Amino acid sequence: MAKRITVDPITRIEGHLGVTVEVENGKVKDAWSSGTMARGFEALLQGRDPRDAPYVTSRFCGVCYSVHQMASVRALDDAFGAKVPWGGTLLRNLAMGAEFIYDHILHFYHLTALDYLDIMAVAAYNGKDKGLNAVKEKVVGLVKSKDTFPLTPRYEPDEFSVRDPDMVITAVKHYIDALAMQAKARNMGAIFGGRQPHYQSLVVGGCTQYPDVNMVAKFRTMLDEQAKFVNEIYIPDVLAFGTGPLFPLAKMGLGGGHYNYLSYGAFELDKNGKQWVFPAGVITGLNPGKIKVKSFDPDKITESVKYGWYKDDKPRHPYEGEQVFDLDKKDAYSFVKAPRYKGRPMEVGPLARMLVAKNPDVLGLIKKGAKPGVVARHAARAIETKLLVDACYRWCDELLTEMTKPGFKIHDTAHYEPPEKGEGAGFYEAPRGALGHWIKIKDKKIANYQAVVPSTWNASPRCEKKYRGQYEESLIGAPVPDVDNPINVVRIIRSFDPCLACAVHLIDPQSNEIKRFAVE
Repeated sequence: MAKRITVDPITRIEGHLGVTVEVENGKVKDAWSSGTMARGFEALLQGRDPRDAPYVTSRFCGVCYSVHQMASVRALDDAFGAKVPWGGTLLRNLAMGAEFIYDHILHFYHLTALDYLDIMAVAAYNGKDKGLNAVKEKVVGLVKSKDTFPLTPRYEPDEFSVRDPDMVITAVKHYIDALAMQAKARNMGAIFGGRQPHYQSLVVGGCTQYPDVNMVAKFRTMLDEQAKFVNEIYIPDVLAFGTGPLFPLAKMGLGGGHYNYLSYGAFELDKNGKQWVFPAGVITGLNPGKIKVKSFDPDKITESVKYGWYKDDKPRHPYEGEQVFDLDKKDAYSFVKAPRYKGRPMEVGPLARMLVAKNPDVLGLIKKGAKPGVVARHAARAIETKLLVDACYRWCDELLTEMTKPGFKIHDTAHYEPPEKGEGAGFYEAPRGALGHWIKIKDKKIANYQAVVPSTWNASPRCEKKYRGQYEESLIGAPVPDVDNPINVVRIIRSFDPCLACAVHLIDPQSNEIKRFAVE
């Protein structure tokens, strides 16, 4: 007999997300992903000066704030006809590169690592390392005092949990070290972003934080520390777990989904925009042996509200999007809309980016038997962090060279004033995946503004064609041998690095109820 399990809220993510799965014979048979807040930020922007948009949209989230600012200024660049000088692009890249570094380190160590570790194994550590023994004493002391936060609450370890004392205690030590590293990466972003969180220097036409040699040197010195951590700790940890104790999860492809992938592209490597750290592209129906990447066409994006708490309407392009709530709508179960590309659900994020780029390291893991899924997502996230660290060194060097040239510019001041009318789209890659902002301008004011964020793609409900969203599809077939301990459900969802604060933006205080985990 099938049982329904509801996990609401999903913890260790950004925002409010509930997931219901139907389990039969120890496996997930069906799934529903529900964003439990209502969107409202776009309505706040209507009638405002378009130049306000980057600062308002940055407040979508306190974690991935500046990527919204970046997508917003790119939408304004398009609508205003602004041409960003190469110096401005380099500054944007450095500020955003720092955000990716901090976000990926934070996600792996602080949001997901605990899903794979039996923390209590640290008590069995018998090594001589003073630092690791200090960690052991601390954790054992917390257990004795019954105050084990933030290492608990947690799901009970299962057959896939890592129990080797040396491996677990090293991971816990790196968890602690990563707290300092992600904070330092935020400080790097503030050098060219102007502040943290919510950068102030990213504006239509470029950047306003004029650099000097000392700023570049400070950024580079801090980058050296990040590079050491990424190369010597983060990537080795991910590979050690993924090719070792977690390889059974990789081989089974836990959390695979539809195997459709989308990347808008981000981080220019040349002035002509021909080379990118993350190229744009689309993959439909992944064939690991022969990956076929198609060109991305922004006109093929639509959003469905068939199963969202919105007034029924046909799928619309984001330029025509709106929010008209219908809280009594039959069969609706989410405030997240359902984006589709040519009518298909897509996965966005690090794995999508690395597959579209045909990254040899990710493809090498797949050739060794690691199917696209939970473990591959963590590997792709670590690999692209290194790519961005390496790119930041390149951008520092190029910025120093550009600064010596006569007429060095970081901003297109000729296109700072809003047009009487216009429209623009800003495409970017957030740490969590493809991010798009669309704006329409009338009488120099915002007539309409829409954002389709990574977690809208991944966390979407079903659409008119009854296609599940990526979270939902990725859960199908997942083993849940114990319905009282659905650890694989949260492993899968957290592998996407959900950010429901971005996907939905306003909560009704009358219904702000924290629901409990339930088994039906």
